[in-house]
Amino acid sequence: MAKGFVLPKGDIEKGMVAFTELKCHSCHTVSGEVFPKLTEKSDVQLQLGGEVRKLKSYGELVTSIINPQHIVSKEYLGTFAKDQRDGILSPMSSLNDQMTVEQMVNLVEFLNSRYMKFETDIEYPYYGPTFYGP
Repeated sequence: MAKGFVLPKGDIEKGMVAFTELKCHSCHTVSGEVFPKLTEKSDVQLQLGGEVRKLKSYGELVTSIINPQHIVSKEYLGTFAKDQRDGILSPMSSLNDQMTVEQMVNLVEFLNSRYMKFETDIEYPYYGPTFYGP
């Protein structure tokens, strides 16, 4: 959370309902979840959730939902040739005029619950400075 920015705790189940009601599943899949089939499915299908090396903060998830043009996903950019990537916008449209604050809070809670930090048993050697204490 950013300092001074605190939202109420959301409800995971209601977030899953909001994900379906807002038709987020027309462009997104969520790791481990199955959603109703849609007749109009987007060409863009980006997976949310699952194992990741770096977890998004709560604020980053909120920003991604209410300001989708803030960052264009690497997966989506990867569908374009390198020389065509400048100026590419996110295909995600704003839902701010359709989504309630409660839906957004619940969506963030739902999505946040679907990410897991990738853990490894491999111990990497430490090559930084060594501290020899007293």
